Amino acid sequence: MRKRITIFILLITLLCKTDILAQQVTVNASIDSVQIWIGQQTQLHFVYSQQPGQFVQAPIFSDAIVKGLEIVDRLKGDTVKAADGHLDIRQSYVVTSFEDTLLLIPPFPFVSGEDTIWSKDLSLKVVQPFVIDTTDIQVADIKDVFKPEFSLKYFLKKLLPWLIGAVLLVALVYLIVILLKRRKVVTPEEVKPNIPPYELAISRLEKIRQEKLWQQNRHKEYHSELTDVLREYIEEVFEIPAMEMTSDEILTQLNFLRIEKKAVYQKLQQILHLADLIKFAKWNVGPDEHELSLNNAFVFVNETKIEEEQEPKTEEEIKEDDIS
Repeated sequence: MRKRITIFILLITLLCKTDILAQQVTVNASIDSVQIWIGQQTQLHFVYSQQPGQFVQAPIFSDAIVKGLEIVDRLKGDTVKAADGHLDIRQSYVVTSFEDTLLLIPPFPFVSGEDTIWSKDLSLKVVQPFVIDTTDIQVADIKDVFKPEFSLKYFLKKLLPWLIGAVLLVALVYLIVILLKRRKVVTPEEVKPNIPPYELAISRLEKIRQEKLWQQNRHKEYHSELTDVLREYIEEVFEIPAMEMTSDEILTQLNFLRIEKKAVYQKLQQILHLADLIKFAKWNVGPDEHELSLNNAFVFVNETKIEEEQEPKTEEEIKEDDIS
């Protein structure tokens, strides 16, 4: 009898242990590259295993995984059923960085009921793609400020042209005032054509295409003109001071496009980030990248243009249409 009770207790213990193991959640974190160049992209993966019907709260990220590691895109989640019945759920992010540093990615919590499972920590090295030559730098002694002796001749020589210019300016102003008093000329106000932002941006983009600046190795000037056209267009259409903002500030202001028009938002992101790399990091790219930025600019303007409403016709215009 005692032997049977012992066997029964062992079976109950084994079943409880099996049930606990079945509910256990495992988490794995990985990154495709351990080292990237500034502005280069890589993928960060989180894979956690759970039972069907079990709820696991995964970490939620906004615009960055950690400070300095920005999220470019959130890839669609993937769920695979393993042979043992567990569900393997994968969450992946396309990330990038614009700082020459070593980024440490800490463990993140995955919560299941009262249990918290942590992912392993990772690291990512971000390097500058070019080396600064310091061999030409020469250290010189600090010299005292040079104070030249006062020379009256030199002073008068420098002051004389300014005096002559002031006299001529006063004489010119006096002559203009006299002529205006004798004859008042009414000049009509110059009326600037009211060109819609869309048409103005398209015409300026066509001009950039015809100038072919990047084919003349004027890469920085090419991308500066291209981004200036988009910044002025964004100011007119979205009413934000884009000319005074950085690329990241513009993308933050237009973050709603990531939901409404994700493809258009990504094209603007590509244009601004590539222009920053070329202007500030002296990045060298191939012809396809230059053409891609210009083509993406045309797509962005075409996809975000605002159709202008026609003004209602007056009664006289309606009568003239009826007569004709």
